[in-house]
Amino acid sequence: SFAGDYGFDATNEYMEIKIGPQPTLGMFMPDGIASYEVDGINYIVTVNEGDSRDYDGYSEEVRVNDLALNPDYFNNPDSLQDDLVLGRLKTTTAQGDYDGDGMHEQIYSYGARSFSIFDQFGNLVFDSADEFAQTIASEEPELFNEDEGEMDGRSDDKGGEPEAVEIGTIGEFTYAFVGLERQSAILLYDITDPRNPMLVDYYSNRMVDEEDIIGDVSPEIIKFIPAADSPNGENLIIVGYEVSGSMGIVQVGGEITSVSELVHQSHFKLYPNPVVQDMVHFDQNLSGEIWDIQGRKVLDFQDTDNIQVGNLTEGMYVVRTRDKGTQRFLKL
Repeated sequence: SFAGDYGFDATNEYMEIKIGPQPTLGMFMPDGIASYEVDGINYIVTVNEGDSRDYDGYSEEVRVNDLALNPDYFNNPDSLQDDLVLGRLKTTTAQGDYDGDGMHEQIYSYGARSFSIFDQFGNLVFDSADEFAQTIASEEPELFNEDEGEMDGRSDDKGGEPEAVEIGTIGEFTYAFVGLERQSAILLYDITDPRNPMLVDYYSNRMVDEEDIIGDVSPEIIKFIPAADSPNGENLIIVGYEVSGSMGIVQVGGEITSVSELVHQSHFKLYPNPVVQDMVHFDQNLSGEIWDIQGRKVLDFQDTDNIQVGNLTEGMYVVRTRDKGTQRFLKL
């Protein structure tokens, strides 16, 4: 299953958020890896940062506007290589020239800007697709893919750069803590069901004060401390931040499991999530209500498998059905 579309912002020339589909393949190239077990099956969690081989004696790293693109495979390659489209995107010369004639039939980018879950046989069972980018766009639009405080500065490279991952169990639920190195954020996912992870929370202790970046910058490693081993009796994560040289200790509160309980008690599926268009879809006909995060009812719906939500403002919403439980979705 996939959390959304495989779109991304490929250029830093606009200085604004432009997430969309691109004619590229992302090389996953995970920087962090962890594993857990569900019903006797091991699952592998990867955070797909990507990196190039760029040394004094050898470098594969160029930008898309440096490639010779095969016009039989790309419509209007000159337009595609414009800096406002794909021209600024960092790519590789080591792959994509399938017949060795010096012209590329495929564009590869570094990393998938996502996290993935594989089963023990190597089958991909989940990928977060563009959910990181969509969540950053909702939570920190003024710092989207920032580079030294400059908004959109890393869009041509590897976006928020998924760097670190840690898995922890709280009660009956299993969570993945994913650190984004460039975005300096940590995303919390309920991965109890490896085929249907749910984004639960977004945390950052970094901000821009005038032109200076302050706080905790660039999470490099995350360690989960269960309540039974914690000095204050609460679940904690300890985060090492590379650029700021700081260590963060973050308490993971009980409200996290209350969200998981609501989700796991539901008997329907909702998609896409986050919602980037005007429509929410269900896997069956439902009746119920939509409430905003302030506890205000904003919509009623009756016996339908889709809802128009284009008029809703950006933010988190709760779908409460009459007899199938509750789900949350993020409207962008």
